Amino acid sequence: MTSRTKQSMRPLTIFFVWMVVAIALSTCATLERTKIPEIVTPHGRTASLVSAGARLNSPLKVMTLNVAHGRSTGFHQLLQSRSTTLQNLDQIRDVLKRERPHLLALQEADGPSFWSGNFNHVEYLAEKQFHYQVRGEHADRMNLSYGTALLSNLKLDDPLAITFAPAVASSPKGFVVATIDWPGYRTIEVDVVSVHLAALRKSLRKEQATELAKTLSARGKPTIILGDLNAEWTGGRSALHLLMDALSLKTYRPYDNNLVTFPKFNERLDWILVSPEFEFVSHEVLPDPISDHRGVVAEVVLTPPPSRSPYGVTRAALQ
Repeated sequence: MTSRTKQSMRPLTIFFVWMVVAIALSTCATLERTKIPEIVTPHGRTASLVSAGARLNSPLKVMTLNVAHGRSTGFHQLLQSRSTTLQNLDQIRDVLKRERPHLLALQEADGPSFWSGNFNHVEYLAEKQFHYQVRGEHADRMNLSYGTALLSNLKLDDPLAITFAPAVASSPKGFVVATIDWPGYRTIEVDVVSVHLAALRKSLRKEQATELAKTLSARGKPTIILGDLNAEWTGGRSALHLLMDALSLKTYRPYDNNLVTFPKFNERLDWILVSPEFEFVSHEVLPDPISDHRGVVAEVVLTPPPSRSPYGVTRAALQ
């Protein structure tokens, strides 16, 4: 077999291996699709650090990152040592120290799992940087534990984690949502979401986006959605469009081809979506190669200012 033939077969081999792994992982989905997860808080803390000292309508800094099970840009987490995983997560911690988001959404975030060092990656990333954390554990069998997570310096309330229905050749996916009080305004409740949609099948992503939209609509609050949607703006109506239309959401410069978050395929798969009650002050795709995805950071504010609008608890009250 010539080197050229071997090279041409490599993508097919990678795809075949990926499919085998995906089929195996589909059996690891949690048996409880809907859970009320525990909010982990520091001992004795009852108030939000951000809310306590925030200026009226000061920007809320949010960030989303698919942490890729701690493998950084490596091929697979199973092929690296625990010390390498720790080094990779330390690089993420360094970025978090620099960016200092008030709220962080994670995807492919591991609890103790045999393939990534057998320790809780979410707790490790939260240490000394975030005061509240909640995990959406979408896989919890066969010595695996992973899913979505929210880390926050604002108090998290009313948590809900939903794992999407199992599907053939799709690893477990889902979302976790919790409520924050907008900094400086305890009467304004906002749902924040970390979500991960299926990678390969457009129809499956749409089904998952529909379930997410129905859940958030029933909760009835202004919303900030952060996560890996595995969908782009261009190329026809996608799960991204469905989600935005269903909840009247908006995003930052959807047509901007420079906002690539998945460099391997030059795609924008990671998004921050907000309800009409918010405006983007800033938005940036971070350059740091701490995962196969790039982190996305944004600052958002309420609009119009609360002094000129009868803001209330629900979305209906804000309109």
